[in-house]
Amino acid sequence: MSIEKHCGYVAIIGRPNVGKSTLLNHLLGQKISITSRKPQTTRHRLLGIKTEADTQIVYVDTPGLHQRHHNAMNRYLNRAATNSMVGVDVIVWLVEALHWTKEDTFVLNTLKQSSAPIILGVNKIDKISDKNALLPYLKEVATRYDFLEIIPISASKGHNLVELETKITQLLPITTFLFPEEQITDRTERFLAAEFIREKLVRRLGAELPYRLTVEIEHFSSDKNLTHIAALIWVEQHGQKVIVIGKKGKILKAVGEEARKEMEAMLECKVFLQLWVKVKKGWCDNERALQQLGYSEE
Repeated sequence: MSIEKHCGYVAIIGRPNVGKSTLLNHLLGQKISITSRKPQTTRHRLLGIKTEADTQIVYVDTPGLHQRHHNAMNRYLNRAATNSMVGVDVIVWLVEALHWTKEDTFVLNTLKQSSAPIILGVNKIDKISDKNALLPYLKEVATRYDFLEIIPISASKGHNLVELETKITQLLPITTFLFPEEQITDRTERFLAAEFIREKLVRRLGAELPYRLTVEIEHFSSDKNLTHIAALIWVEQHGQKVIVIGKKGKILKAVGEEARKEMEAMLECKVFLQLWVKVKKGWCDNERALQQLGYSEE
């Protein structure tokens, strides 16, 4: 007698910086999506695949939905997030406990166009000192939409994530697995290497600059117990290049060392990493340049 298998796609949706990538990493038990305290760190749709016994949940991590449309990058991020909701079996919408913004309203209006069941994950409950304040908030958000379930969670601490996944599993169709049981993402090691570098840059640099840079892997090859990686960091202006390199190359060196350690942990071998910084004027607002740099919609 064969065991019935549950399998399906679950989109993790929300405004920027609400904890979507942190949630994905915690659910998977390992890091595949980069995180930082700065909004819009996630730029690509990324699958995180979790297979346990008779269940395979294919999580879709998405860029934060936002109202700014002033350049090609912003428009790409919103398209990537919106397109990720098409054809999924469940949507997990993250909001921040005790907070409601205009962008949350924007996300809600976008979600109303989807027919998928929506679970509302009220995130960052670990940051609330007075837990009594949470109940009125939960009652208020419950009036905004007919959510299938409202679950208070902490993506960073892991609170109530078992309850969240139990509810998700109940909603998944009975069908065969979509991916091999050992696969954890649809992205290549080459893609993840570029993301590790970009994460270190985002975390180290000031407020504006991270949105004006991207990383392209120029060379990636493995030889016995050593992987050679050469990466280009693209910025828009010469002044930005100076900032990324830092005084006497300090910032670039630190970024390289931090990224290399994460790559070695991922690849389980030594990594020889080389970084260069180059200027490509206006790439953020150029559709063709974005596509050349890997910002294409799958």
